[in-house]
Amino acid sequence: MSTPTPSRRSFLGAAAAASTLCMVPGRVLAQAPNSKLTHAIIGVGGMGNGHFGYLEEWNSTMVAVCDVDSDRLDAAVARAKDMGFTSCKGYRDYREMLDKEQIDICHIATPPHWHALQSIHAAEAGCDIWCEKPMTRTIGEGLAVVDAVRRNGRIFRLNTWFRFNGGFYGSGTTAGPLKQIVSSGLLGWPLTVRVSHHTGFNWKVGSWQGRTNLQPEPIPANLDWDLWLGPAPYKPYNSHRCHGNFRGYWDYDGGGLGDMGQHYLDPVQYFLDKDDESPVEIQAWTPMPAHPDACLTWDQVEMTYADGCKIILEADTVPDDASVTRNQPYIEGPLGKVWPGFRLEPADLRDAMATLPEPAPQVTDFVQAVRNRQTFALNEVNGHRSCTLINLANAAIRTGRKLHFDSQTMRFIDDEGANRLIDQPYRAPWHL
Repeated sequence: MSTPTPSRRSFLGAAAAASTLCMVPGRVLAQAPNSKLTHAIIGVGGMGNGHFGYLEEWNSTMVAVCDVDSDRLDAAVARAKDMGFTSCKGYRDYREMLDKEQIDICHIATPPHWHALQSIHAAEAGCDIWCEKPMTRTIGEGLAVVDAVRRNGRIFRLNTWFRFNGGFYGSGTTAGPLKQIVSSGLLGWPLTVRVSHHTGFNWKVGSWQGRTNLQPEPIPANLDWDLWLGPAPYKPYNSHRCHGNFRGYWDYDGGGLGDMGQHYLDPVQYFLDKDDESPVEIQAWTPMPAHPDACLTWDQVEMTYADGCKIILEADTVPDDASVTRNQPYIEGPLGKVWPGFRLEPADLRDAMATLPEPAPQVTDFVQAVRNRQTFALNEVNGHRSCTLINLANAAIRTGRKLHFDSQTMRFIDDEGANRLIDQPYRAPWHL
């Protein structure tokens, strides 16, 4: 019996619902090498504007931009047209954009409380995804994104790159040589990694604190505040909640840890070879109890894996004379140390490194990953694990107690208060 031809939306929805069949839009299965990829950006503020630059490097076209701030949206449409993307359209609601446009790559540059939903909806719409960091605001959201990307056969990239490109902050090297020396066993095991301002990492704790005395302000005419909030709890508009300052509030991000954590910690997860596990014990020290709304300062977080490897995070707000990591190495093992600037101890480790094998190659060209349907170097799976480091640290800060975590079930052990931070409710009608 014949059936009506489904729309693209209904076809993709049915494919997403199927548990035994992964449907992939035919246009992404066999693209000609010189065919133009279509791009759209959700969120065209500071980070989203940066994504325009990538299109200048590729044989691509911008078909749409989306923002709940009409001033930002109008400016982005004008910029796209100035770049030659004359058919680029502007949307206030990303759902309408995904429904109407044929998009190969969807860039998500919104505040983190939107990352999970927009990644999932983009995957269900047949888009590959380039998402800003942190990947998700909660561990439960990360699990949902991994499921949606895999179920819909999409290619996912998280927008931090230090595991495969660029000098890695105060380490004095790229992540590759750190991976080499750790994997060799020359430092011994287990290892302690100190990520602090003394070893070259500025956590921006002071920069991204929220305020605890916000008063309601008139909503600007150019801003759809209800849609900006989306799944987050409703709270009256205040300019300090919105745009760049959102990082200082738990409902939308996670302070300095949310802002910089994945840049700093994803390479650590990589060179410790922990892409398939998470710490099992997490403890934080803070100068004051956590606030229910505003992200405030913290002093130190320790995260310990099952094998004894430890990551120590120390905020830049701690005085130098109180620092436990002052004049301490970046990586330390029972047989050797790596100091900031990639100074090795003992010195003969440098000679030994000359004989070490290179780290396994990674797929680092996202456009080629999309065209060839290859898993990108920093994808939904390892990105979820490194984002979990951030969410574990923030859970310890918020609860104020030592937490024990099951790395496989991704739940806290005997701590329902902490587990409520894993699966936080969404404001109706939004849901994962």
